[in-house]
Amino acid sequence: MRLIRYPGNPVLKPAYIWEEGGVFNAGAVYHNGLFHLLYRAVYGENRSNIGYAVSRDGFHFFRLDKPVFEHTGDHETFGAEDPRITKIGDTFYMLYTAYSEIGVRVSLASTKNFIAWTRYGVVLPDVDDKDAVLFPEKINNKYVMLHRIHPDIWIAYSDDLIHWNGHRVIMTPRKGYWDSEKIGAGAPPIKTEKGWLIFYHGVDGDNVYRLGVALLDLEDPSIVLKRQEEPVLEPEKYYELEGIVPNVVFTCGAVEVNDTYYVYYGGGDYVIGVATVKKEEVRDFIEE
Repeated sequence: MRLIRYPGNPVLKPAYIWEEGGVFNAGAVYHNGLFHLLYRAVYGENRSNIGYAVSRDGFHFFRLDKPVFEHTGDHETFGAEDPRITKIGDTFYMLYTAYSEIGVRVSLASTKNFIAWTRYGVVLPDVDDKDAVLFPEKINNKYVMLHRIHPDIWIAYSDDLIHWNGHRVIMTPRKGYWDSEKIGAGAPPIKTEKGWLIFYHGVDGDNVYRLGVALLDLEDPSIVLKRQEEPVLEPEKYYELEGIVPNVVFTCGAVEVNDTYYVYYGGGDYVIGVATVKKEEVRDFIEE
């Protein structure tokens, strides 16, 4: 299974002063016939806010000229980074990385319109943690999250989205592979008939970021049913090989629309691209 890049990439580049340091690592949802992106935008000395863009076809985006979510004090003094967004019920929940003097922490906010936000603050305190994603529905009457305490992907459970427990490792780096040094959840899990499909990132000893795919059990997502040996996307184009950080493809969002999955990713920590795969090819991976 491989992702195919949109030939018109990048789909978003920096356009405003508050984005001058790069636009990348976008969370994505498909809602009411539109593709919605919440993306990280960098300004000044690596300070990050979150912008919003929308599209009818998934390739050509209109964006607002100012952030929709700005970093604040406390745990966000250096920025709000790498949003992942999941629709649960009639609400969109955004897990993001809050960056400050104490390190990086997983924080939560919610919205119904991508403009007005309710903040819940840090939900995984006391340890450097990031790359957190929510499952789009409760499993066994619990909310479920994947997150990354270096270098592994962990799972956790909650009754209220605020207090999390049952933390344990479910995926680890694989020595000798493209994801040998560290891994992290990318897009929120996508439900299929055979399991939860996750696109994740992996890093090797040369600090090259690639994307991979795995399948988790529907009833017990702590069980990894399969994990493709080869990456589904790796840096090849100039906007991935170069940039603020070279040799990077990094996803925070993927959506399922009709017969296609659209995976949005940051290239070189500077621009946003999209790559697609047909459901038929995903089905082959799931059922092989």
